[in-house]
Amino acid sequence: MPPRRQSEPRSPEHAALGEAVRLTRVEAGLSQEALADAADLHITVLGDVERGVGNPEYATLVKLARALKVTPGVLVMRADGLMGARPQP
Repeated sequence: MPPRRQSEPRSPEHAALGEAVRLTRVEAGLSQEALADAADLHITVLGDVERGVGNPEYATLVKLARALKVTPGVLVMRADGLMGARPQP
């Protein structure tokens, strides 16, 4: 039996980063498959990032940003903005 996939985000910060990537991807009109291909990442890596269960390396964040035609800072700032919109535990 394959291992169970983690369903809960690692942290609120990981969840916010994942949501920032997802929102930017949707605004760019890309599917997960198209973004994963453009970023030269496996689709499961992208899925994990978007769900907040993955802990992306800096290189992964850079690849995603380039494929989305933004800077890594844009993704981080967007995630930070999403964190400000959420109640903190």
